[in-house]
This record gives sequence, C-alpha cells and structure tokens, in this order.
Amino acid sequence: MTAPTQTTQQTLFSADDVTFEYIAGKPILEGFSADFAPGTMTALTGPSGRGKSTLLYLLGLMLHPQAGEIRVNGDSTARMNDAQRAHLRADKFGFVFQDAALDASRTVLDNVTETALYRGIPRHTVTPRALELLDTFGVDVAPTRKPGQVSGGQAQRIALCRALLNSPRILLADEPTGNLDPATADLVVTALHDHSRTGAAVIIVTHSPDIASVCDTEIRL
Repeated sequence: MTAPTQTTQQTLFSADDVTFEYIAGKPILEGFSADFAPGTMTALTGPSGRGKSTLLYLLGLMLHPQAGEIRVNGDSTARMNDAQRAHLRADKFGFVFQDAALDASRTVLDNVTETALYRGIPRHTVTPRALELLDTFGVDVAPTRKPGQVSGGQAQRIALCRALLNSPRILLADEPTGNLDPATADLVVTALHDHSRTGAAVIIVTHSPDIASVCDTEIRL
C-alpha cells in the first residue's frame, strides 16, 4: 500500500495502523495508516478485492477494525459505543454509495432530508436547503416522487444532495460515478471537488484514472 503523507495541513481524521479481516487469519487490510487533511480530495484506487470499499466503511465508522483505530479531530473512536459512533457519523460525515441507496418507500425530498433526523433536526428546517440542492444538481423531478420513478442518474444526484445536506466535514464516496453517463459523472466529481474546497476531507473509491488525476492524493491498495 502507498499512502502519501500530508505534511502542509492539519489532519482532520486518520487511520492508525488499521487491520481488518472478515475471516480470521486472513486480513483484507493490515497495518493501514493514512492522514486526511481538510480541503483535500483523496482517491482510493487499486484492483478489485483489495479492500477499498472495506476501508471506506472503516473510515466511516460502519465497521470496527480488529486492530488500530480511526481518529476524528485527533480523538480516538475505538472505545465509542454504537450510539456514539452513529452520532458522530450524523454530525461529521456524508456518504455517497455506488447504487445511491435511496429508500424506495420515501419520497425524493424525504430521502434527501432524512439525515437531519439523525442530528435531531426537524425536516421542515432543512427543506429549503434540500430543494436548493436538488435544483443546483438538476434533479428535474417532483420532490414527491419515489426513487422508483427516477432514472439512475437522477437517483445518484439525489444521493449526492443527501450527502451534502449538512455540509459534512468528511465526505466518503464509493464508486459514485460507476453507473453514470459522462455528463452526470462530471457533475458529481465537480461537486465533490468543490465540497473539498470548502474545507472538507473528501475520499473517493474509484477505478477511474481520470477521477484519480483530479484528486490531491491517491492511495493505492
């Protein structure tokens, strides 16, 4: 593994000597360390099966490493319980998944605003921001539609709006352009890049050399 070290900016969050295995004795990640600075975009690249998505879920506190720890603002998350980790995710993190991962039973607007509930914020207070994001990213559908009534490209843009709703300091994206047409892919990558420039740390799992080339750092697993 190669992980260029950020030396000119403070660390927003980090992985310290992280090891993870699904099967005992067969680690998919072993002794991984990297720092992620505010205002940067990092590409996680490498062949399939090398643990890129697993690393993203570890960084996003959705998996627990068998060894090592994830630190956010210098604070260890190793001893946090599930409720504390969930609260930290809601407060600091945004996620964009390859398949959009929208709730088919909820409307487009409800899918975008659902992260507010995890932060204890009433939906109506973030609705203007959600509608603004949907307009900004050209989601030209009624907000009362269900995800099954939109195209794949629209669904991914809805997922991007959801991820950006609370202007997260840490944004994690797992192959966010894998199923998109070039125009929509460019829109998503530009939005992620622009968000990093607000002072966020953005980490993208990608197989695309073009996407990796616009990132500040590439970590190859």
